[in-house]
Amino acid sequence: MERNANLYAILAAGFATDRDAVAIETPTRTYSWADIEQTSARIAGLLQSLGVAPGSRVAVQVHKSPEALMLYLATLRAGLVYLPLNTAYHAAEVEYFLTDAEPAVVVCDPANQKWIADLAQQAGTAHVYTLDADGSGSLMEEAASQEAVFQTVHSQPDDLAAILYTSGTTGRSKGAMLSHDNLASNALTLKRYWGWRADDVLLHMLPIFHVHGLFVASHGALLAGAKMIWLPRLDIDQALHYLPRCTLMMGVPTYYVRLLADPRFTPEVCRNMRLFISGSAPLLAETFHQFQQRSGNTILERYGMSETGMITSNPYEPALGERLAGTVGPALPGETVRVVDDEDRPVDLGQTGHVQVRGPNVFAGYWRMPEKTRQEFTEDGWFRTGDLGTLGGPGIPDHYLSIVGRSKDLIISGGYNVYPKEIELVLDVQPGVEESAVIGVPHADFGEMVVAIIVPKVGQVLDIEGIQASLKTCLANFKMPKQIHVIDALPRNTMGKVQKNVLRQQYKNLQP
Repeated sequence: MERNANLYAILAAGFATDRDAVAIETPTRTYSWADIEQTSARIAGLLQSLGVAPGSRVAVQVHKSPEALMLYLATLRAGLVYLPLNTAYHAAEVEYFLTDAEPAVVVCDPANQKWIADLAQQAGTAHVYTLDADGSGSLMEEAASQEAVFQTVHSQPDDLAAILYTSGTTGRSKGAMLSHDNLASNALTLKRYWGWRADDVLLHMLPIFHVHGLFVASHGALLAGAKMIWLPRLDIDQALHYLPRCTLMMGVPTYYVRLLADPRFTPEVCRNMRLFISGSAPLLAETFHQFQQRSGNTILERYGMSETGMITSNPYEPALGERLAGTVGPALPGETVRVVDDEDRPVDLGQTGHVQVRGPNVFAGYWRMPEKTRQEFTEDGWFRTGDLGTLGGPGIPDHYLSIVGRSKDLIISGGYNVYPKEIELVLDVQPGVEESAVIGVPHADFGEMVVAIIVPKVGQVLDIEGIQASLKTCLANFKMPKQIHVIDALPRNTMGKVQKNVLRQQYKNLQP
């Protein structure tokens, strides 16, 4: 019989043989491997009982919980497509996602049920369930009556498993379509490359609505049959409590900055740790070296994105090379990276160019955006990441990639992607605003801080507090400008394009 390419089937093959062993531990309870298997079976049975078509979308905006992870696994098992939404999104943002993706099922936090149910109805969604952070809600109540055994749907490698929305520079979010094979190939590669073991214990503090927490961290532990200590968010007291029992941790740079700021973080706390991994935002060399000196551990920095999963990684095994500050390492096995000029021709080693990638991890395209998909791939099949980087350079091996900038103007704050155009579109319609520019400036804790520069209309006095209040109603908190500055005119080049590089230089020393 043809192999089942369903991602759940591949992950489940790695579950601990002892199904009664603890798979997930939270501060209040534990979940066994049997719990994962049976609860995901019940939810999958519920989803299948709804009679929705194969490949239908399941949109999920809930707080982090083990049950939310099981909902993801159940969606895979049922042959449906998982669509995670950031819990910080407001109504206007959620409305766009539901209208664009047209999900058959929406699962939300009970506190948001009223307004999300209204939006879901407008989008033609027939089924709305709730799931709270404590695992309660109508989803689990309805699933309880289903069988604890479910025959995982047989999927083809190219069948869609998930859609991850990534905001666009034009202001319109794009849904990156990821197949079962895209996700499975990346997970299997990382399992081997990072040396995942059944006796690993992962400290999981990341959110599970994007690649880092949902795919990279969770897939690795599930594939290895390794235990996860599951915390809802970064909490330094809890992190320091659990770290001595862990062997592996993943985080955004902010996590490591916060650990270093606490005098209780010592080599003794890290005594059982074999690997700290950092991603989702650039790790400052200063943080890299301070962490090395303080803990005796060298952070492994890697590079990836929603459209591709992980692309490169500093080596885990010393035989493969050093982990170097300021680089994101070589391409992962089975993947290829190149750095090219504006004509897609490779640049010399050490020279800056556009980063492009090719491999089984690269996504299937953007949801309902065939023209945008074509634009993002070269004629010879390479995906244009939108990042600027170099291969090699002084003191750096030729096959190591360093990311030096983002040609798509992306801001990464606290590990979250922020696209300036989306904020500018909101700012530009505020009373008295002529035009705006949104930039990211260095921030010791978050990596980058969102800053808005606005130009008032002639003779107008801007109500900054009123503008901020208006922004809060339609933007997630991580997108909110931390500072707003008013100037007479935006700097422009001879072609009339706003010179954001000039603004970034001008405001680079802002204090939070």
